[in-house]
This record gives sequence, structure tokens and C-alpha cells, in this order.
Amino acid sequence: MSDVKLSVIYYSATGTIHKMARRLTEAGKQAGAEVRLRQVAELAPEEAIASNAAWSQHFDDTKDEPKATADDVVWADAVLFGTPTRYGNVASQLKQFLDTLGPQWQQGLLADKAYAGFTASQTAHGGQESTLLTLYNVLIHFGGILVPPGYTDPLKFTDGNPYGVSHVTGPNNDAPLTDAEYAALDHMVQRVVRVAGRLKGEG
Repeated sequence: MSDVKLSVIYYSATGTIHKMARRLTEAGKQAGAEVRLRQVAELAPEEAIASNAAWSQHFDDTKDEPKATADDVVWADAVLFGTPTRYGNVASQLKQFLDTLGPQWQQGLLADKAYAGFTASQTAHGGQESTLLTLYNVLIHFGGILVPPGYTDPLKFTDGNPYGVSHVTGPNNDAPLTDAEYAALDHMVQRVVRVAGRLKGEG
């Protein structure tokens, strides 16, 4: 699958989604893909960011990382989108990026790619599934090929999310990723790269 191009495009406020994105990037490379890791631009006002120490620290730590552009989606054979849960929905920062892709959508440049998503919330029933399903509504409009992990490996019965990969950060928003999440992230990217390779071969 060395010819598969994978973009991992994400928004992260305090760092959890960033850590998940980095794991997906490394696992994608190990699966043989050429990978781009891209952060979408921050939209929140400075006073909102400054009000949360973890948010402010993560913003400073990642402000020089490459920012996502439409080309990062057009270039890719597969795209993994990451977002924290916001009231059971996609974070506005990622949604704004998706909303800028109208010209590429109109040209059919977003279709026929393999897509999946990942997310995190503070609580176990904090809208993880609805966030991923809302994200997938957009990808359906793209004409994308949804490649959720489902229960295609026994490890998914531990991780427990067939829609993508998710993590519960806890009430203090600082619970670390566990081996279960890392295994689920590895499995998802391996599956997406494999399916993208098949789609590309059939094209």
C-alpha cells in the first residue's frame, strides 16, 4: 500500500485529539502510506483560549504546525478527520474548514476517497457517536466512501466504538490514552489504508 496517500486532519483544543492524530500518522506510515498530518486553524478568541491553561498551552505548543488546506483533502486517497465533541457535534473549527471545501466538492474532487473519524469527550456518553455520525453526514455529501472500523477485529469489543475511535478524557480532561485506544487507532488506520489501496487499484 505504499502508493496510498493519507491525510490526518484534526482540531484539538487541549491536546487529546492531537495525540490521537499523531498515533494515526505513525500507524499510517507503518501501514505503508504517505501521510500528511494537518491541524485546522484555531477560530476561538484569545480571551477564550487564555481562560483555559491547557488550551492556551496546547495552542502555543502547536501554533507552528502545518495548517490544513483544501489540497490536503484533494491530494489524499484517504482522509481521517479528528474533532473533540462539542455538544454532540463537530467542533466549529473543523466544521469551518469543511465548509470551505465547496469549490472542491462542486468539482467532484472529494468523492471516492476512504474516510473515517475520531473524537473525544469528557464523559462516557458525552456525544461521541453523534459527533462521528454528524461528521459522516458531511462526508456522504462529498460522495466519500465511509470506512468505519465496525466490529472487524476483536479489539473493537474492548474499545467499543464501531463508528470510529473515541476517548473519554474524564472530568478533569486529563485521562491519558490507553492501550485499548492505541490499538483501536492502529486498526482503524490500517483498515482505511487497506481499503483506500483497493479503491485506488480498482480505479
